[in-house]
Amino acid sequence: MGRTRGGLNSKLHTVCDGQGRPIVRLLTEGQMSDHKGAALLSSQPPKAKELLADKGYNSDWFRHAPARRGITPCIPPKANRKVRHAYDKHLYRQRHKIENLFARLKDWRRIATRYDRCAHTFMSAITIAATFCFWL
Repeated sequence: MGRTRGGLNSKLHTVCDGQGRPIVRLLTEGQMSDHKGAALLSSQPPKAKELLADKGYNSDWFRHAPARRGITPCIPPKANRKVRHAYDKHLYRQRHKIENLFARLKDWRRIATRYDRCAHTFMSAITIAATFCFWL
């Protein structure tokens, strides 16, 4: 958990399958950039054809890493990007499944309000919620 002016803060990075179920989860400090979290997750990605990510993950190295493994990245370019890469807008609409995952996790009050001060306790609550929401 990272300390901010408002208190403790954290980010949850998640790799999902095609149905929006979480496969890999990583909890990082709130002030850590999305790129550092992506670097930690990209070491062993699951088998996939496409990679959907939001604009926060838009960088050259993050686009090229999955492409080397035969995975097509579908990431919209940031507004301030000089080289604007093309992406499949129809495929990107499937990202709502990932947003629905976070919405379902936030139905659990303990996760939405981040009651837990310890990262391992908070991650345990996320794992329990994900198990009940998606795998049972």
